[in-house]
This record gives sequence, structure tokens and C-alpha cells, in this order.
Amino acid sequence: MTKYMIGAAATLYEALDHMNRNKVKFLLAVDAEERLTGTLTDGDIRRAVLRGAGLSTSIDAAIHKDFTSVGHQADLKQVLDAFRDPRIEFLPVLDEDGKLCNLVTRRALNVLLLQNQRFQIDFDFDSIDEDRLEGEIFARPWGIYKTTVLNDMFQAKVIYIMPGQALSLQSHRHREEYWIVIHGSGDIQLDGSIHGVTPGQSFFIPKGCKHRMSNTSETEILILNEVQLGDYFGEDDIQRYDDRYGRPCNAEREKGLD
Repeated sequence: MTKYMIGAAATLYEALDHMNRNKVKFLLAVDAEERLTGTLTDGDIRRAVLRGAGLSTSIDAAIHKDFTSVGHQADLKQVLDAFRDPRIEFLPVLDEDGKLCNLVTRRALNVLLLQNQRFQIDFDFDSIDEDRLEGEIFARPWGIYKTTVLNDMFQAKVIYIMPGQALSLQSHRHREEYWIVIHGSGDIQLDGSIHGVTPGQSFFIPKGCKHRMSNTSETEILILNEVQLGDYFGEDDIQRYDDRYGRPCNAEREKGLD
């Protein structure tokens, strides 16, 4: 949390330097007793300079003193209620005297909940890798997928299969899957049977079952919601039997999705 803190008497230059060294986009101004006096972002500093403030000017020229915060006994509902305002990206946590106790960012909270960790207002949110929310969209020959939840109990994805494309015929040893068709039409193969699919249908794919989804439309994307349950969710838990894109098949631990 200290990387976000700056003394209330600092200048705009010192604030910019602090942001640059710590690679942060906002700061919490505190007095000698670490009571929060205001917040400021890199945008606030730019706007203050455009109004005529010099870099040697006090950060008072840029800080917000009407910031939103939560108390040090706040529960998850109170924090989520505060984040309903889309303009709020971070929440200082204050004690009864206004002293800064913790900091909850929107991104860190999202990662915490997606990883199924228990929320506590005094949790060390600095220990969370916020970049887990980035780079989660992956391209494949048949389309793209995005991981929406990943923790020790399950993984969930949204899968987009482009018109005329198809996943490989495959099976898994360590997980079972549940597919829900969200949009589009196509065919699903489950072992030796093939069925047409439409939005709203759901399918259970047990461990070891050979399965494949194909988009039979020439114009519309086929969208699936996939939930995986098991004891391992690595992309190397895939055995391919057939693939129209020439990727290796019949490998017990072939890496790569579909």
C-alpha cells in the first residue's frame, strides 16, 4: 500500500515522480499521522498543469478531498456497493480517526473473487497479481476463448467458434465439462453420436468422453459457456483424435486448447 501513499505537502513534480517510480496511476495523500487528506490521479495532475499550475506547486492544486472510502470494518457488500459507481477504481479503507488502514482496488477485488479467495477488509490486496485480468483472451484456428473464472475448484470460459469452424475431437482425463449454448447453431459430437444445437441447450461431457463442437452457420458466431470441474485444468489435459487444422493428434498430454 505504501507505493500509493504520498505526503500531503508534496509537489506535483514529486507526485509524478512517485507515480513513475512505483508504476501507479493514482496516489493517496496522507498527513504525518497517515490520515487521508485526499486522492489524485495522473489525469488530475495533467488538468492542474493545464490550468496553469507549475510542477513545483503543492498537490493541493490537484487532489480530491471528496473521495469515496469505506470503514475498516466494512464487509464485502459495502465494498461492492461502493464499486457500483463505475467512476470508482479504488477504495481507501479508513479507521474512525481517518487513518489509512488499507486500499482495495477494483481490479484486485475482481481477481480475489475470481480465484475464490475469502474477502476480508484487512486482506493484503498488494499481494494480488492484478494482471490476471489481462491477456486472458486467446486466439485459436477456430476462433477465440476468454477465461472468466479460474481457481482450484473450477474453470469457466466463454468460447467463440467462427462460422464454419470446429473444435478438435478430443477428451480429458482430469476434468469433466458442462457446455451451454449461448448464441448460434451447430453440431455437437459426444462419442459416437452427433446432435444439432441451439441457444439454451446444455450438455454434460464426462471424463474420457470424445467430444467436439462445430459451427454449421456460414454467417453467425457460435458462442458457448464452458465450465470445467476436476482436479487439474491445464491445457495439456487434452487428447486429440481429429483436427481439421493439422495440429498433432493422439497425444496423451498434447499442449494447447482444441
